[in-house]
Amino acid sequence: MVETRSIRADYAAMSCDVCGRTLLRGEQPDAFLAGGVRRQVCELCIPRAQHEGWIREAGMDELGVGGARQEGRGRGWLDRLRAHRERAREQAAEVAASDAAPEPSSRRREPASEPAAVPAGQRAENRQPRHVRAVPTNAELKMQRAIDLFNVSEFPRTVSGVARSLGAPDVCVRPLADRPSVVTITVMWELSWYRFEVDLSDEAGGLRREASGYELDELDEAERRSNAQADAQGVLALGPA
Repeated sequence: MVETRSIRADYAAMSCDVCGRTLLRGEQPDAFLAGGVRRQVCELCIPRAQHEGWIREAGMDELGVGGARQEGRGRGWLDRLRAHRERAREQAAEVAASDAAPEPSSRRREPASEPAAVPAGQRAENRQPRHVRAVPTNAELKMQRAIDLFNVSEFPRTVSGVARSLGAPDVCVRPLADRPSVVTITVMWELSWYRFEVDLSDEAGGLRREASGYELDELDEAERRSNAQADAQGVLALGPA
């Protein structure tokens, strides 16, 4: 009689420390460090981990601690990371001190003379102009102007970075009825969303990230209606995706 033997594959189930999902066979998690503890993160939850400030273990080589894994000591890379941060603080302090120090001069300073009186009309002309623009009254013009300001900011890089992991987003651009000069831009994925706010009356400093989250249920129904799209570089345009 032939004796049968059972063969059991050596497979240890792993789960994502962010969403709790059990990883599929062959699915490789990314290792992150949070509070000195090593965390396993699935590919879909990488943006969440980065948003929470977790440090990607694969990027530790850039901080000069790449040999920590080979040493096999849990505290070695932490000590190196702290030392790296301490050196960075010291260098920043040195640069700030050098910028603040007065330049040496071999010439004797002349006594300061009284400033000449400036006519009132000339003082008004010398004032710095404020970056205030006329706000469009048409809703579509407001949305287009808000998109133009968004596209020349640093935020398209944020959108394209998340899109590489989660795919193309839905985008909602809408003016606020209670704040006529403000337009909101909401960029949404199934697992994440960002809301940006554009103040058209102050184009020089009126663009900011107003809020973010992980559940689309956190947004009202009107904000979830897509009326714009984003390309691979995160540049927005009005119109259906």
